Amino acid sequence: MFTGIIEAVGEIAELEQRGGDVRLRVKTNDLGLGDVDLGDSIATNGVCLTVIELPGDGYVADVSVETLNLTTVGNWAVGTPVNLEKALTPQTRLGGHMVSGHVDAVGEVVSRHPDARSERFVLRAPAELAKYIAHKGSITVDGTSLTVNAVNGCDFDLNIVPHTLGKTVMGAYQPGTKINLEVDLIARYLERLLLGDQAAERNA
Repeated sequence: MFTGIIEAVGEIAELEQRGGDVRLRVKTNDLGLGDVDLGDSIATNGVCLTVIELPGDGYVADVSVETLNLTTVGNWAVGTPVNLEKALTPQTRLGGHMVSGHVDAVGEVVSRHPDARSERFVLRAPAELAKYIAHKGSITVDGTSLTVNAVNGCDFDLNIVPHTLGKTVMGAYQPGTKINLEVDLIARYLERLLLGDQAAERNA
């Protein structure tokens, strides 16, 4: 589990195709790895990856075909900047919201413009996620915990303060940028709960 509070921006240092999936080496820059062991999880642009090697300047992780199909990982290249967050511990301050690192879908930046000292972004989610996005609710964008300012169909607004712009990959967003989206866990579980006994029924 994660909080959606980005700890550092790293970059993709190496990509290796392996039998249909990918092995990544991520350079972590300012993210300290002294408390990271093999098998630990690190959210990488919102994607929960398992550390399989610690070469010294970062970590190595394998990415499955499923992850490649449902996230932006397939678009990454050497040098791509990525948001990084280590898995939370019992001592971690929960400054964002509960984030699983399991990306629901890929969205897109529609527009951005200045709003006083902040930036106002309009993002577009796939139609199947629209019902989970609520005004003043939480959403995870490339691993960053954010508050939804407005909703209009599949589009939703975010007001991003200068600190977040400078400490995450959001500063580089432009119209057309593809983004990893994870909706609020509570909304997911609530939908399942409301199904009642129908939840046990198999699809035809």
